[in-house]
Amino acid sequence: MTPGILYIVSTPIGNLEDVTVRAARILGEVDAVLAEDTRRTSILLRHLGVSPPMVSLHQHNERSRESEVLSRLEGGAALALVSDAGTPLVSDPGERLVAAVREAGYTVVPIPGASAVMAALVASGLPAVPFSFLGFPPRKGRERAEFLARVRGASETVVLFESPERTARLLADLAEADPATAGRPAAVGRELTKLHEEVRRGTVAELARYYEEVPPRGEVTVVLGPLAAAPAGESDAVDEAAIRALGAALLAEGASPSRAAREVARRLGVPRNRAYELLQSLAGAVEVPPAP
Repeated sequence: MTPGILYIVSTPIGNLEDVTVRAARILGEVDAVLAEDTRRTSILLRHLGVSPPMVSLHQHNERSRESEVLSRLEGGAALALVSDAGTPLVSDPGERLVAAVREAGYTVVPIPGASAVMAALVASGLPAVPFSFLGFPPRKGRERAEFLARVRGASETVVLFESPERTARLLADLAEADPATAGRPAAVGRELTKLHEEVRRGTVAELARYYEEVPPRGEVTVVLGPLAAAPAGESDAVDEAAIRALGAALLAEGASPSRAAREVARRLGVPRNRAYELLQSLAGAVEVPPAP
């Protein structure tokens, strides 16, 4: 019996004309399509004139679908994994499934195509190599503080996803925490490949102000240019902003200044003594939750 194959098929991020010839052929030949949202995928399949069976596979049922998919692959099936738009697994479901399929010894074949990450990056006018893609920012707490500190300290271009409702807040948080980041060149791409496509350039602070007044609509991808080398004497100020932002989040969660300093030193790569000195000045100003 022919071994099972799982195709990871990239689909258009908006414009249906962006589907590749190979992707169209594979979607018409497979035994079933594993779709994040069968309603959205059905629009693409109708456009292509194909009608393979569809099985829903999303973040809430990926674990439970795993045995079913492996069983079908064991029987020699060819399956295609698609997300709502773009390349599966990139901030979309499928990572767990693909790892299980690989572990079970079945073939995984990528079918490249549209990607919001690459589209925004190349349209931004910012350096494309090197770059980091960090996905969606955490919404609150220590994880968000760590995430923003990582973005602020990046020496390469950074690409992020964000919901339109939180885009202005993300940019404002980045700008307010650090003067160097506020002046960093950036671009916000929205509705990429669609009728109302827009790529707006400016500094982080300028874009924060703009989107506070004009909330974006549609899918949003944020691109931040690399952090410019700080002039002599300014690098300490850049480090201080990152230390204070992460330290404040740790102190607010109840960590002592010494413990918070250890964590800041480990995560940001700064001297522990320097972190402790800065966090001591913060300790009295941060509201610490009462002990349980």
